[in-house]
Amino acid sequence: MDLSQYDSSQLQQIKKDIDKELKRRRKQDVKEAQKELKNIADRFGLTVQDLVAGVAPKATKATGNVRFRHPNDPSKGWSGRGRKPAWVKDWEEAGRSLEDLRVD
Repeated sequence: MDLSQYDSSQLQQIKKDIDKELKRRRKQDVKEAQKELKNIADRFGLTVQDLVAGVAPKATKATGNVRFRHPNDPSKGWSGRGRKPAWVKDWEEAGRSLEDLRVD
């Protein structure tokens, strides 16, 4: 593109128009990328934060080895010692077996 035919004010207007269009496209690209990330996260049963963190889920604070793990949230685990976490209680109250959560 030959810009030598334009005067300074015309070039300034072109620059403003380009900046405006770039900003609009950037917003559009961000929305599309967010939608794609959400779709990928949903497909794998994750959150978008799981994808962008780029690290494995945090280890549980259990003092022993994790013997039971939440089926939908691998960051939640329980050693089988101490009080049962709320998610384990909810699991059992729903009529499910604790053995279904066993990982060892």
